Amino acid sequence: MTELISATILLLLIMDPLGNLPIFMSVLKHLEPKRRRIVLIREMLIALVLMLLFLFAGEHILAFLNLRTETVSISGGLILFLIAIKMIFPSHENNSSGLSAGEEPFLVPLAIPLVAGPSLLATLMLLSHQYPGQIGHLTGALLLAWGITVLILLSSGLFLRLLGNKGVDALERLMGLILIMLATQMFLDGVRAYLSL
Repeated sequence: MTELISATILLLLIMDPLGNLPIFMSVLKHLEPKRRRIVLIREMLIALVLMLLFLFAGEHILAFLNLRTETVSISGGLILFLIAIKMIFPSHENNSSGLSAGEEPFLVPLAIPLVAGPSLLATLMLLSHQYPGQIGHLTGALLLAWGITVLILLSSGLFLRLLGNKGVDALERLMGLILIMLATQMFLDGVRAYLSL
């Protein structure tokens, strides 16, 4: 149960729904509210299919690439650390969606890379490799984190009204701090496992 909760928190922090709120809103702002919900749900379902694919095929991908758990754990910790640093110290560049005015997003940038980004897919591969006998628990953790992300993104207007832009920024930085601790633990676990070989 503890592993399920920690896996859910880890995946939720990497999906970063609060950090992605402003980007989702700016990409979908020109759509009608009803159409916006449909597009959002469609993009989230595409992301979920991709994430499940990496969760179930992760072990085979790592075996094909001949990568050891320690290597993936150390590199995963480093990637998560860099993401957490960006969450704590965000760059103030405009988040250009790369879409022309009035164009509806499909696959990019909402499903990939905002939700199912490289770091999340790498983490799913690592988790499936580390806990091969607990794919059911990991699937539950992924579905839970995904469900919370969908709820937050569907309630984007409410969250921005309640927290304001500064509140969302502060919350994202707090999530970044937690992610740094999780990344450091993942890195240290990898180093410990490597040294004990």
